Amino acid sequence: MALTTNKSILDWIDEKVELVKPDQVVWIDGSEEQLDALRAEAVATGEMIKLNEEKLPGCYLHRTKPNDVARVEDRTFICAKTKENAGPTNNWCDPDEMYKKLYDIARDSYKGRTMYVIPFSMGPIGSPLAKVGVELTDSIYVVLNMAIMTRVGKAVLDTLGDSNDWVRGFHAKCDVDPEKRYICQFPEDNAIISVNSAYGGNVLLGKKCFALRIASYQGWKEGWMAEHMLILGLQNPQGEVKYIAAAFPSACGKTNLAMLIPPEYLKEKDYKIWTVGDDIAWMRIGKDGRLYAINPENGFFGVAPGTNEKSNFNALESTKKNTIFTNVCHKLDDNTVWWEGLDKNLPTNANDWKGNPWDASKFDKADKSTYAAHPNSRFTAPAENCPCISPEFDKGEGVPISAIVFGGRRAKCTPLVYQSKSWENGVFIGSAMASETTAAAAGAVGVVRRDPMAMLPFCGYHMADYFQHWLDMGEKLGDKAPKIFNVNWFRTDDEGNFVWPGFGDNMRVLNWIIDRCEGKADATETAIGYVPMPEDIDLTDLDMDMDTLKDILTVDKATWEKEAAEIEEHYKKFGDKLPEELKNQLATLKANLAK
Repeated sequence: MALTTNKSILDWIDEKVELVKPDQVVWIDGSEEQLDALRAEAVATGEMIKLNEEKLPGCYLHRTKPNDVARVEDRTFICAKTKENAGPTNNWCDPDEMYKKLYDIARDSYKGRTMYVIPFSMGPIGSPLAKVGVELTDSIYVVLNMAIMTRVGKAVLDTLGDSNDWVRGFHAKCDVDPEKRYICQFPEDNAIISVNSAYGGNVLLGKKCFALRIASYQGWKEGWMAEHMLILGLQNPQGEVKYIAAAFPSACGKTNLAMLIPPEYLKEKDYKIWTVGDDIAWMRIGKDGRLYAINPENGFFGVAPGTNEKSNFNALESTKKNTIFTNVCHKLDDNTVWWEGLDKNLPTNANDWKGNPWDASKFDKADKSTYAAHPNSRFTAPAENCPCISPEFDKGEGVPISAIVFGGRRAKCTPLVYQSKSWENGVFIGSAMASETTAAAAGAVGVVRRDPMAMLPFCGYHMADYFQHWLDMGEKLGDKAPKIFNVNWFRTDDEGNFVWPGFGDNMRVLNWIIDRCEGKADATETAIGYVPMPEDIDLTDLDMDMDTLKDILTVDKATWEKEAAEIEEHYKKFGDKLPEELKNQLATLKANLAK
């Protein structure tokens, strides 16, 4: 029974039913009864394992095929009408050619299966900043994850009415064949097609596919921004909350910052952090001319390994109920889960992420093939479980952003924190954003990888147009634009040890950032931007002296001259489309360094 009379949706579904030939079509209405029945079905077929109801109420374990454990960037395409529109940083294929290829792969693949129709809202239902999508899938796992990650059900369709402004998401597991696996975005058609995968990042089409690749294109065309950013609220002892949006490449502590717990000294003073979002921010200019952000998601799709009480207490707490764990270790004695970095107690009676008995005696930290959980194993947890979830989280109008923060992992180059000299200069800083590879990434360690605004794999159109869009947004915002900063928690000493303690102590830097936004702190102008006066970073109760702090605030001329040359090289790939303003910013940086 269809849940809508929207002709554009019904016609599209008819077309797909004809293509993939499901045995039946089930509309997801968002009711707990229906979701419970699907959970029971997934357990009966072995697709999911129900975990210990006392210790992990409402939680389940799922395993993907070993060939299907991560996002596949080489199989991800932006099928814009022309190669130029997709730009130099995306894989491109002609849309007509790709539709034919994908439909040939998917044809008849739902025979003997059910087609689930998932109407979902990115953002609170009915919010002026929200967008609607419909995902078709033959996977109960997808339905149950989308019910955590987004708002699903009939209310979404009621809000949409007869409008044609919705994103078409079509997923077919097919044979989960990596040779025929494609994750394709068609920005001009508001469409996403994913075939031959059953792993979250490739099949939860509301996630990166819609919320960033399609939405970044929509934002460009409609005058708003879809960014790979956390959103946090910082509350001072007077009860005032200021909001920050921040972008980091992977392995730079993004989730930790989003759910930060203040150090004892600041907690006692009544400083608090509120999590609005851990991964994605959609931002629009509000009636008062300021920039407002919502988190379009309704849950966290987090990496499990390394998540523990110390590294991220709030993220771990979020997983304690109604969570789906994917590719983690299954502890058989108490029917719970485990992963590397959760605690020091290696489980003795357990199955690894593939479902095979795990031998703890063969565990070797340096050899990931001996791990019980897959290094990219995941938890899908409802945001409402997070102890520090913001009271504003479900409010559709969004939160006003005071500061935008970029960051990365740089051993010697970037100071602990600095402020851009203007919005344009901030866009320059974001466009040149880089991180040094860690052991976590494949390949050599310490290689500088440029990841502009942390959007390299997620920008749905030409990245030079994306930079220009940032510059245009700044022009519209004028003097109400958020201030832009860059942070680096990862400066090292000559022995390679991190100098700054990180984690909760990053709040000391956030406090300086807010003080700068409010004109309460001075700064020193350098060739790259405004650096704090060392005495303005609060070191109370911290085992750090002023000289050490001064050291990680320094801007080394020679290092930055090398950096400027590398930025110039990075810019070459954008050719003639690179905004003139960014060329000027680079020229200014070089001139400043030469002084």
